[in-house]
Amino acid sequence: MYKYDTYDQEMVDTRVAEFRDQVERRLAGKLTEEQFRPLRLKNGLYQQLHAYMLRVAIPYGTLSSKQMRMLAEIARKYDRDYGHFTTRQNIQYNWIKLEDMPDLLADLASVEMHAIQTSGNCIRNISSDQFAGAAADEVADPRPYAELLRQWSSFHPEFSHLPRKFKIAVIASDEDRAAMRLHDIGIQIVKNDAGEIGARYYAGGGMGRTPMIAPLIRDFVPAEELVSYAEAIMRVYNRYGRRDNKYKARIKILVHEMGAEQFIEEVDAEFEHLQGQNIDAPAAELERIIGYFEDPAYETGLSDEIDRSDPDFAVWLDQNVHAHKQPGYAIATISLKPVGGIPGDASSAQMDVMADLMEQYSFDECRVTHAQNIVLPHIRKQDLYAVWQKLVDADLASPNLDLISDIIACPGLDYCSLANARSIPVAQKIAKRFADIDRQKELGELKLKISGCINACGHHHAGHIGILGVDRKGVENYQLLLGGSGAEDVSLAKITGPGFDEDGIVDAVEKVTDVYVAEREDGERFVDTYRRLGMEPFKEALYG
Repeated sequence: MYKYDTYDQEMVDTRVAEFRDQVERRLAGKLTEEQFRPLRLKNGLYQQLHAYMLRVAIPYGTLSSKQMRMLAEIARKYDRDYGHFTTRQNIQYNWIKLEDMPDLLADLASVEMHAIQTSGNCIRNISSDQFAGAAADEVADPRPYAELLRQWSSFHPEFSHLPRKFKIAVIASDEDRAAMRLHDIGIQIVKNDAGEIGARYYAGGGMGRTPMIAPLIRDFVPAEELVSYAEAIMRVYNRYGRRDNKYKARIKILVHEMGAEQFIEEVDAEFEHLQGQNIDAPAAELERIIGYFEDPAYETGLSDEIDRSDPDFAVWLDQNVHAHKQPGYAIATISLKPVGGIPGDASSAQMDVMADLMEQYSFDECRVTHAQNIVLPHIRKQDLYAVWQKLVDADLASPNLDLISDIIACPGLDYCSLANARSIPVAQKIAKRFADIDRQKELGELKLKISGCINACGHHHAGHIGILGVDRKGVENYQLLLGGSGAEDVSLAKITGPGFDEDGIVDAVEKVTDVYVAEREDGERFVDTYRRLGMEPFKEALYG
């Protein structure tokens, strides 16, 4: 994984010192809250309902054991002994005291981490495929290109005050495990007919109150021009994006109103203008970055056989373990979705266990996923049983990856000042209703996502089943949506009709799954049956 150079470290250390002075002035009353607000937001510090919330950047979701242990220590030292992993591969702490922030940021800096550009109208954390570097279906590891974009976008003078926040995802396979086309810019690393590495660009995707799927903007950009094409897109957005209305300020609105064809013309013209201006990194720099992501020292000649005699282990193996590009190895996903738990939460003790597993079994590396889980990317198959046993002991072995209880949920009204309704209790009740693992497996792949407001931090638009919490005259009300997907078969979910109360939405989820079980054809997932049948049979079951 990437290691800071002297510039990276100096940049982060300087920001810590700067913010320490700003916090001291705020606590002394020399800065008002209005004056302090943009300063704290530049350091990922939000004012939530009950306390400050800090969002820490985890670039493309990759962590070392040392970093994971520091995240555990921060949870113990500065929070209430847990952290919340998010859909953008970050981690959030919900109970931070302002006076602790400088020391907290210094602790992060000591392990090459920070909270810069995790808030505000800037380019946010660059995200990627959690299986990057381990999956057999990728044309290259996408993380070096994500790292190149991270370096380009950090403190970029022209893009520090964009019309709105900006999110970029980078993948390198046809299977989209990162909801790439629901980002402001989605990049797929590809090979052309000549076998050359390059990038396919999408732009104008996003969720929120106006969800849109990003159209294709350019089919192939040579890898050596990856940054300058991103720069061209950003310049067009920065020039034409609306600043008079924050609800219409995202690039998706610009692409929609301008039209994809004209937007492409503007970007191509800007891209042509940038030729020869040395925007892109030298080839040697890209090679230097790629060097940090070389394959670990895999053992050869390992057996692919796994002892499946323990039935509980076999269930976990079938659901949470995926094929690896290297014979004898596997990719294992740690579920942060125990029945009755809070999706994405991990205690400091659980983080320490994961750090131990990374260090002992996975070449000192893990990944945070878009579904709020953790991946151990490089496990010897002969070690899977030992890993699973340790996960069982730590309550981290739920065998529910991509099943109905593997719920994505935002913090909702329990924490967030923007939310209209609670997400966490709904997620817990649904998980308990479908707690039986045999029932979950019978339903098969079913991605359920919950947001507590229209900002869609829980990605409800991309759920096979989505739930949106809204305020109806001071009462929490939950809309049910069907048919979304954030994968390569990307689609936006549609609202079924009138909403439900908290218990009613749990019943509604069960009713639509009953329709699916009764009507599905062989091999169909829930979303496939919905697409074949349409909305009507589900509405009939819900509303009669």
